[in-house]
Amino acid sequence: MFEFAGEFEEAFNWVFLAVTGYIAWHGIRFRDADGNTDSIRLLFGCIAAVFFFMVLFQDVLGVIRFG
Repeated sequence: MFEFAGEFEEAFNWVFLAVTGYIAWHGIRFRDADGNTDSIRLLFGCIAAVFFFMVLFQDVLGVIRFG
C-alpha cells in the first residue's frame, strides 16, 4: 500500500494496521454511559475494519489481491 516508503514499507503497513485496528475496535465496541451505540462511530469503525483487513490480507500476508 505504501510503495513510496521504499525499504520502510513493511513498517508503514504495521503502523497502519495498528492505527486502523484500534479505530475499528473502538468504533465497533463503543457504548455510552447508558449502553447505547453511536451510529457514526459504528460506521467509521466498520470502514476502518475494511481497510484493516484489506491491508492485512493483501500487503502483509499476500493471500489475496483486491482489484
